[in-house]
Amino acid sequence: MKLIMIKYAELTTKKDNRNYFINTLVKNIESALFEFDPIIEKDYFRMFVKVDESVLDECVLRLTKVFGIHEVTIASFIEDKSIDSICSKAKNLICSGVSFKVETNRSDKTYQINSMDVSRTVGGYLLKNVSNLKVDVHSPEVHLNIEIRKEGVYLYKNGLKGSGGYPTGTLGKAVLMLSGGIDSVVAGYLTMKRGVKLDFLYFESLPHTSLEARKKVVELASVLKKYGNDGKLYVVPFTKIQESIYRDLDNQYMITIMRRMMYRIAEKFAKKNKSLAIVNGESIGQVASQTLTSIRVVNDVTNYPIIRPLASFDKLEIMDIARKIGSYDISILPYEDCCTIFVPTHPVINPNIEHVYSEEKKFDFSLIDEAIDNIFSVDLEKDEKDDYL
Repeated sequence: MKLIMIKYAELTTKKDNRNYFINTLVKNIESALFEFDPIIEKDYFRMFVKVDESVLDECVLRLTKVFGIHEVTIASFIEDKSIDSICSKAKNLICSGVSFKVETNRSDKTYQINSMDVSRTVGGYLLKNVSNLKVDVHSPEVHLNIEIRKEGVYLYKNGLKGSGGYPTGTLGKAVLMLSGGIDSVVAGYLTMKRGVKLDFLYFESLPHTSLEARKKVVELASVLKKYGNDGKLYVVPFTKIQESIYRDLDNQYMITIMRRMMYRIAEKFAKKNKSLAIVNGESIGQVASQTLTSIRVVNDVTNYPIIRPLASFDKLEIMDIARKIGSYDISILPYEDCCTIFVPTHPVINPNIEHVYSEEKKFDFSLIDEAIDNIFSVDLEKDEKDDYL
């Protein structure tokens, strides 16, 4: 068995409820590595995962995608805490011809040699016994860490950066308004990083949109699933609402009113689904419906908490995150969703709220209830209809 050491991320700032965050992280790791039968040990400061050597690389990769983890590293453990034993094990971890630095953390304060002296002794031993080494305390190629604890000594080299944040699920549940574009999935990723579990709400306008567009959204939801989210995808039949707005209402206000209808549906869904907030991918000024005036007018239909993680991000920053998490190539597939059809030539940038009220008097609001009654869920594995809630 190989030993993987996990360093916690922001949950180290927690005090009285720190154990809750750690225990949730254990569950999320068990879910991420479920087919590999990991042995997980935890304490207040570190977590250790033992897996078979044949699956080590895959396990390390998956752990870097689990929120709540600062760093993942492969470690060696020895029970013998003698300096000779530490030096011997350190030699096995250092290759010739590299620059290195030794850093020691001595949490076992009963250990008779202080941290600086351990680092000096081990570093001197390596210089004498491994060829072509040189010390570099500022930017070493190999950073050798030694942790002396009650149960023994852990030694490890450069680790891989984790995803950070809080374990998904520790801060409650929200519903993400998920489209097939670049932004909303990135907003979902950033929200999950804050410890929030997500369900997904997708607005569909068949036959104006295609089943390929839905499959694209399924793939985007599946990307977030790889980061530890096990929420469901729900599809809102939005065709009648969108056709009614296009046919009967002011064309320039079509996007504004469509967004207001979406928010009405999202709020009712969130309440029924016991979600604490609604999340979307809006970024200030990016499109006509995302000016501050438009956001205020759209937001007028709900007092439910609306989370906009991308509010101050520019498009290039959002695209960079999309590439990092593996959603970008899916998002740019050429299948339109309901947000990109029936787009007016000149959408209003600064909508007038009184005019919106006047236009919405022409709308049949029973279509909202009809859409909610016909929401269905899609299995992210099988792409089949399930019962709604």
